[in-house]
Order: sequence, then C-alpha cells, then structure tokens
Amino acid sequence: MLLKRLKSNNLVNLFLIPLAILAFWAGNFLAPSVYPHARGEADNVLFAPIFSLTNESPLLSVILSAVLTLLLAFLMELLISRYQFIRIRTRLPAILYVVLMGGFGGVHSLHPVYFASIFLLLALFRLFATFDQAKAYAGLFDVGIFLGIGSLFYLHLVFLLPAFLAGVLVLSRGTSWRSYFVLVIGFVLPFIFALSYFFFFDRFQELIDLFVLSMTININHLANNLSLQVYLGALVFFTIIASIDIAQHYDSKKVSSRKYFAVLLLVFVFSLAAFILIPATSQEMLVITTIPVTFLLSNFFVFLKRRIWGELLFAVLILFVILLQFWK
Repeated sequence: MLLKRLKSNNLVNLFLIPLAILAFWAGNFLAPSVYPHARGEADNVLFAPIFSLTNESPLLSVILSAVLTLLLAFLMELLISRYQFIRIRTRLPAILYVVLMGGFGGVHSLHPVYFASIFLLLALFRLFATFDQAKAYAGLFDVGIFLGIGSLFYLHLVFLLPAFLAGVLVLSRGTSWRSYFVLVIGFVLPFIFALSYFFFFDRFQELIDLFVLSMTININHLANNLSLQVYLGALVFFTIIASIDIAQHYDSKKVSSRKYFAVLLLVFVFSLAAFILIPATSQEMLVITTIPVTFLLSNFFVFLKRRIWGELLFAVLILFVILLQFWK
C-alpha cells in the first residue's frame, strides 16, 4: 500500500522527495518561465539582488524554486524530528509537502515567498524551543529576527507576526510583557538596518514607496484560474476532515504536541486571512499556508485507524495533483 510505505521512516523515502519534485516540476523544466511578479514584488529589499541575477534565466528561476522547495521539505522533517509533535518517526510530512506544492504550478518559479518560508520555519524552530520556559528572551528575540529577515524578502510575512505573538502565550511559562517586547524588537531590527542603509544612500523615499506599493497593490491570480480554485476546494475538504480528526483526539496527545499544533493553527489562520482579506496577496501566500496544512494532514494520515480510508484518500490526493499537471 502506497501510504503505508510513504509514512515509514525508511531511508528510501528520503530519495523519493527530490524525485517527486522532479516529477511535479517537469512541465516547468521543459517550458520554463519567470514568475509574473506584480509591480514592486521583485524589488523587496533582500530579494531584489537575487532577482537581478535570475530574471534573465527562466530555467534557473524554475530550478531555484525546486531546490528551495526541497530545502523546505527537509526543514519540515527536521522540525518534526526535533519536537516530535507527530509521535512516530515518519518522512511523510516532507513527501506530503512536495505533493501539495506540486498542485501549485503557478509558483513553480522563483518567488520571494520561498525565502520567507525558510525563515518562517526557522522562527518556528526557535518558538517551539521556548515551550514551558520562563523568560525565554533569547529564543524569542531570534524568532523576531527570523520573521523580520523573512519579511524583507516577502513583505506580507508581517501579517504572521500576530500569530507568533499569540504563540508566545500558548507556549511560554510565566509570560510577561517583556517576552512580547523582545520578540517585536527582534522583528523590527532588520527593518531598522534596511531603513538605515537606504537612508545612508539617499534612497529612503524609494524604500517607503516600495513598502506602500507592496501593501496596496491589488493582485489576483485566483479569479480566472479554475484549476487553482478546484484544487483549493479539494484542499479545504482535506483540511476540514483532518481538523475534525485532530479535534476528536486532541485530549489524547501530549501537552507539548497540543500546543505545537495550536501554534500551527494560528499560522494557518493568519496566513489564510491574509490570502483572503489582503488584496496585495495572492497565490504565493499559499506556499506559506501549505506548511501548517502539511503538518495537519500528516498527523491525519499517520494516525488514521481505518487504513483503507487512508490509502484511498491519499491516492485521491496524489491523483488529483497529477491531473493538475495537465490542466493549465
């Protein structure tokens, strides 16, 4: 059975991750294109130098998106391995993330959200480390730094700051106002450095205009994209049944696991809210939303007692993503 094999900790599954990326990115490798960035989207402070090197090479842009997806998949596996909020050793989250990302063909090209997602996962690493700690100021400062750096790649990552502030309340012991203050200081610090740099080179107004444009421009890659709409509908279905399942078994999980999943739920809610409510965000935000969804679905497929249903639902999901490769 496919799911039974993929959710094992077999070393062979490790090699399936890059193979899956090659399969789902195959169409983009054969007909590469640069992502159609909205005005100002490619000019984010830390992404602009990278884009200047890749915008003339569509194939390089596609390759980098695949490599960054591979890195994200392995980081997610490390996160679970380190904090064990899925209580068995499994490589399913990394494989599942690649499968889910395979359905988002519109972002199979380099976009600043990939770099932001890496720093988001690093922030989660540090935030989870503060579980049941009093005065975990060093860790919370790192959380803010990672979120701030990620936001200089993809400015809309700032909408997830409230999720992490709420996550401090969920995880930390004896939380005080200093915990929130330290996190916010860490978050603001990269922006202070960026503003200082642009001010020194007499480009301060240029940076302010970029921030305003990034927050106010209206982007919509969803309206006329039927395949993406259908895929999102399918993911909503899977997310709902996985949420119902985890709610039914919530009390049986360890305290740490419950709190880690609560933080991931906060990340999911705020990223989805930004996708729906902020006109300046579009399909690229789904790269971030897919991270908590992957952990949720992995937990569902790993612990589903009715094996035949798990195999069937997982096969349907993979088949659906495969069909999306031909539905443009």
